[in-house]
Amino acid sequence: MVAPIKTARRRLLATAAALATVGMLAGCGLQSAASYVPDAAPGTIKHIDGLPDDAKLTVTSKNFTEQLVLGKIAVLAAKAAGFKVTDLTNVPGSQPVRELMLSDQADFTWEYTGTAWITYMGHAKGIPEKQKQWQAVHDEDLKNGLTWGKPAPLNNTYAFAVRREAVKKLGGITKLSQIADLPVKQRTFCVEAEFNSRSDGFNPMLKAYGLKRGAANGVPDSNIGTYDTGAVYSATDQGDCNFGEVFTTDGRIKALDLVVLEDDRKFFPAYNGAPVFNTETLEEYPQLRDVFAQISPLLTDDVMRELNLRVDVNGEEPADVAYDWMLQQGLITEAK
Repeated sequence: MVAPIKTARRRLLATAAALATVGMLAGCGLQSAASYVPDAAPGTIKHIDGLPDDAKLTVTSKNFTEQLVLGKIAVLAAKAAGFKVTDLTNVPGSQPVRELMLSDQADFTWEYTGTAWITYMGHAKGIPEKQKQWQAVHDEDLKNGLTWGKPAPLNNTYAFAVRREAVKKLGGITKLSQIADLPVKQRTFCVEAEFNSRSDGFNPMLKAYGLKRGAANGVPDSNIGTYDTGAVYSATDQGDCNFGEVFTTDGRIKALDLVVLEDDRKFFPAYNGAPVFNTETLEEYPQLRDVFAQISPLLTDDVMRELNLRVDVNGEEPADVAYDWMLQQGLITEAK
């Protein structure tokens, strides 16, 4: 348990720092996400017994769709548990969010295991096995004052997808390893420019699956199209290629009815989402672990695709999408 004087002092300093950070981010063009979440009451997430009336929690997230939805889920969960929540979601970039957590300016975020391992901790290669990757980042981040909760099933990693109507034409393909069995003319790819050139991207992926780039009997350069971020999805759907590079939880996979191929040789690292707590905050309010342990198991790839689709394709607000999903799951109830 954290000593009350230390806690109060840390909270005071963190609040001042958070306000300064909000001002700094606003100057960089940050659009406030703090102003809106629907009112909600406890559901299976109960008000924490004995929680002080002034208990505060600061939630942060990055500024892309999935993170906004997850951030709003966290805000609603914390409010249902009885916290007065400061909403610092919608922060532009991974590193600023990381700094908010490391500097005690935020108490909670959802983070991806592969991002932490490779981007923050500087390891050259990720770990494909989910539990091993989570354990590695959990153990390393303890010394940084951060504690990782158990990972969700959602794994926002790279993958390759096929338009559904082409699956039968490609021999009923379901796995990446089966691409090598296809005629060369059918081994066509749409990839982002970054993935095309990165050291852990397209070329080593082909090698892992026994395909040589540029070879007449492998994947000729003429079979590869490079696209801006996001354009890969429509190009794949329109048949510009058979295999398009995607992120596994992107809502456009469902919207365009693409079929994700199994990474059966486990080339891509695990990027499972997980709740990350300021360790000192978790020591003060250990019940937070149980609050988010109710949520994480429900967040699958299919669930995130649906929630992301509602924002990116249907134009709904992330806060409304988060609220509706939590109501459906019984995690929260409508406020009276």
